[in-house]
Amino acid sequence: MHYYQFNIGDYASHTRHLSPIEDIAYRRLLDLYYLHERPLNSGLTSVARQINLRDYESEVKSVLEEFFTLTEDGWINVRADKEIAHYRGKIEQASRAGRASAERRSNARSTDVQPTNNHKPITNNQEKTITRPEDVSELIWKDWLRHRKGLRASVTDTVVNKIRKEAGKAGMPLESVFELMCARGWRGFEADWIKKSAPNDNFMGRKVL
Repeated sequence: MHYYQFNIGDYASHTRHLSPIEDIAYRRLLDLYYLHERPLNSGLTSVARQINLRDYESEVKSVLEEFFTLTEDGWINVRADKEIAHYRGKIEQASRAGRASAERRSNARSTDVQPTNNHKPITNNQEKTITRPEDVSELIWKDWLRHRKGLRASVTDTVVNKIRKEAGKAGMPLESVFELMCARGWRGFEADWIKKSAPNDNFMGRKVL
């Protein structure tokens, strides 16, 4: 992402306790996070060097520990991850709309003979699917199914129920957790990964932090 909304008032109210160097570090960390759309390196020295503050590792460490959460993938910011997932969803939706439009134009030009009633769709009796949860939109559900398929991960009621349980612990809707898993490439989800960032979940842009 080369653009994200920034709410000056909200940012100031949550960061006025930071020193000038910590404030600079936080802004640069956010810019780096949004630009590459992935967790920050878990190595403190590497992160400080990436934002050109190698002489201020202690300040960088302080900001990371307050506004980010260290996971097996690196330092994450939950609010930023939600914004990135929303952005990717809009891109994917626009892409699907473009493909659908092209397909309609192609069908309009097609002179192929329409199939007769004797032509039956091919089905795979071995393929099993589960019903989409009512609190998850069709768009997010399809994105999550594609994500699981790409990871060669199973999609069962047991898997969904386990994720729903962790979502409840984190105080997040199941749909938001599915978006987050797609954005971060996660195979699983644990509430502890985001609990630390939860107090800062409503600050900037669409209240991004």
